[in-house]
Amino acid sequence: MARHLITSAIPYINGIKHLGNLVGSQLPADLFARYQRGRGNEVMFLCATDEHGTPAELAAAKAGKPVAEYCAEMHDVQAKIAEGFRLSFDHFGRSSSEQNKKLTQHFAGVLADNDLIREVSETQMYSHADGRFLPDRYIEGTCPNCGFDSARGDQCDNCTKQLDPVDLINPHSTISGSTDLEMRETKHLYLRQSQMKDQLDAWIDSKTDWPVLTTSIAKKWLHDGDGLQDRGITRDLDWGVPVKKGDEDWPGMEGKVFYVWFDAPIEYIAASQEWVDAGKGDDWERWWRTDKGADDVTYTQFMGKDNVPFHTLSFPCTILGSNEPWKLVDYIKSFNYLNYDGGQFSTSRGRGVFMDQALEILPADYWRWWLLSHAPESSDSEFTWENFQQSVNKDLADVLGNFVSRVTKFCRSKFGEEVPTGGPDLAVDADWVAQLEQNIRQYEEFMEAKEVRKAAGALRAIWVMGNEYLQEAAPWSTFKEDPELAASQVRLALNLIPLYAVLSEPFIPDAAATLLEAMKVDAEWPGAAADAVTRLPAGHAFAVPDNLFGKISDDQREEWQSKFAGTRD
Repeated sequence: MARHLITSAIPYINGIKHLGNLVGSQLPADLFARYQRGRGNEVMFLCATDEHGTPAELAAAKAGKPVAEYCAEMHDVQAKIAEGFRLSFDHFGRSSSEQNKKLTQHFAGVLADNDLIREVSETQMYSHADGRFLPDRYIEGTCPNCGFDSARGDQCDNCTKQLDPVDLINPHSTISGSTDLEMRETKHLYLRQSQMKDQLDAWIDSKTDWPVLTTSIAKKWLHDGDGLQDRGITRDLDWGVPVKKGDEDWPGMEGKVFYVWFDAPIEYIAASQEWVDAGKGDDWERWWRTDKGADDVTYTQFMGKDNVPFHTLSFPCTILGSNEPWKLVDYIKSFNYLNYDGGQFSTSRGRGVFMDQALEILPADYWRWWLLSHAPESSDSEFTWENFQQSVNKDLADVLGNFVSRVTKFCRSKFGEEVPTGGPDLAVDADWVAQLEQNIRQYEEFMEAKEVRKAAGALRAIWVMGNEYLQEAAPWSTFKEDPELAASQVRLALNLIPLYAVLSEPFIPDAAATLLEAMKVDAEWPGAAADAVTRLPAGHAFAVPDNLFGKISDDQREEWQSKFAGTRD
């Protein structure tokens, strides 16, 4: 039995995420976790909410709540939505947990002991009206390069020029709108990533099976321009993990917190400690410490391409730089962006479908199937309502749902609600069985390789085989001349239903559960195809399931297309 540690990028706490966020990390991670469990392997699937940083403080202030209360409420909201999409986390943690606080401070201490943290005095924009230092993204003004009047303190979105806050003309705080700003000296800690460039380069070079998207982004950060730079890991904020060196205070760092991108990936480890403390398990170290058994774990991360630099460089710097026996990631599956109906999803303007809204319209399986079968792997992809309607109606309703409905209802009308007796064991030729065998094994290969769209295509091909068999065998016609042969044909078709349920479970878990319940069998991963299609014995009772998938009408499509083109409060 193999052991798989699986993590997805942790969603930020400020608000409900859209479908593009879902397909870029959590959903494909869940697909892989479900598949590995289905194969009988041991899985630890972890995620959490990312709760620190200025955006959390601002979102809480907008909601009129203390930041800790706001984060606790939003964690519950995101956990409920994740459950609605059937994301099968073993634990859904919080980066604000006491476990993550202690672990973050521990890593900072050992990195400092290993001379991989340095103190830097720098000037940063301070807002008198807000009583705080402002991160660059919370300062706006006119771009000195192109004249755009909403350039941020780090970059102009109009001309893309990299900026510093002092470059802006008439800068102001985006929090209060105040122009009463000054550059003030402050001290911060920097992770000396540049000292580990060669070690990181060699480590990334050793990952010959990683997606091109992952390695190309990592290499760009390592080698373009001035190469890998040291990175600030502290901020002048109130909300976050207090800066300490292990259990000790850090002189000169009083009142500061660790930067969210330093503590957030550490939460992956902390989430497993939370898992133990919640009474869900009893040994987190066997997943994370190579001296405690984690050397036989395969660790896979799933994330959008914007998160790749932090997981290929910054977090590995923390792990490698500690010189402690922590488990490093084995494979990073990264995704491009999912765009929305001719443009981009926009959280601020509410353009596109958000996760809570999606579940109000249709059950999770509809969304899971479309998103995974159109996952943005090799390039950005686009959600359109026309494509969504077509995929649901053709793939789910016409292919899978129609097959199950036809065979179960026909069997009930002619033989009753049990697998019929009579005819040959396999009412099909050897070539058909060989083709099914090939398609099942190809599906497994794509799933093992984390090739999400190809796996969806292979699964659909297996569904199609059932429809084509049923159409060619035509047991409704055979029954008139040879009832025993018709019984054998129906028996084979009925056996495809639990096979489809097991193979489809990672993509559409609710439909799979419905099929297994209807056929009154447990999930069992298929061995040889010939065995899979003769699993149900004659006389085995079953129930005719309700219609698996309803079709999306043109009126529904037009209504939703209009509804989600607007703004969101």
